[in-house]
Amino acid sequence: MITHVVRPPEIDDPARPSGGNVYDRRVIAGLGATEHTCTATVPDGATTVVDGLLSGPDLLTEARRLRLVVLVHTPRWEAWEGPVLRAAAAVITTSRWTRDRLVARYDLARAFVAEPGVDPAPLAPGSADGSALLSVGAVTPAKGYDVLVAALDRLDDLAWTCRGVGSTSVEPGFATGLGGAVRLTGPMTAAELDAAYAEADLLVLASRAETYGMVVTEALARGLPVVASDVGGVREALGHGGVLVPPGDAGALAEALRRWLTDARHRAALRAAARSRRGTLAGWERTVALVGDALEAVR
Repeated sequence: MITHVVRPPEIDDPARPSGGNVYDRRVIAGLGATEHTCTATVPDGATTVVDGLLSGPDLLTEARRLRLVVLVHTPRWEAWEGPVLRAAAAVITTSRWTRDRLVARYDLARAFVAEPGVDPAPLAPGSADGSALLSVGAVTPAKGYDVLVAALDRLDDLAWTCRGVGSTSVEPGFATGLGGAVRLTGPMTAAELDAAYAEADLLVLASRAETYGMVVTEALARGLPVVASDVGGVREALGHGGVLVPPGDAGALAEALRRWLTDARHRAALRAAARSRRGTLAGWERTVALVGDALEAVR
């Protein structure tokens, strides 16, 4: 039976890459689904996955016409969200954290989890001093680049470099006001990002909000340790592969980075933990299978 997926029009825009777009693209390919950019082109009665970024109150009507499944990357917490999700045949979330909160708030009957997968990657060799720091994500307050800069400002007595990979065009004023502590490169191609991971010693994710944090598992797939904010589903993605700090706390982040940079035994332990976590990560085929199971449950 054909599955239809309604996805964002800019899913392949190289200037604004996102984990959600990667997720949608991998699921569409894995299911062999028919793509749409709006529900109007989907035939009546069809099993239809709608990316939650495109959801709105109009989906209440479409839920009567289609076998509607809403894929929630990030909850919207709008007044219409609960009625829409309850009217859908099912909801799929990308983390247990998201599923649990949606179920608790909206009393959903059918909510499934299909965590993002990760592609196998070669081990990052790492350097002796661990001084190459990397942050990946759009340069916005939500990703906490200002928190990262504030933390790095407390480490001016140590040797380190920090590269920031992500779009600077989402909030350009914020990006230009960060100063030079983080070397912002803008978005990268897949090959360029692979090289950035290979050259890094530590991934730093200072986000104020994340529903999962795909960059965490991308780093761990290379055995790269992670220091990240304890927000949303990041704990699920990280497992035992790094260190969590309170979100928005530049002091705690600076302390975690200082320990990484100054304690060789700590670095070795975190690298061993990241490589251990690497062996537990699932690929995209599992994600596709979980989405497929959810769809079968409502056909």
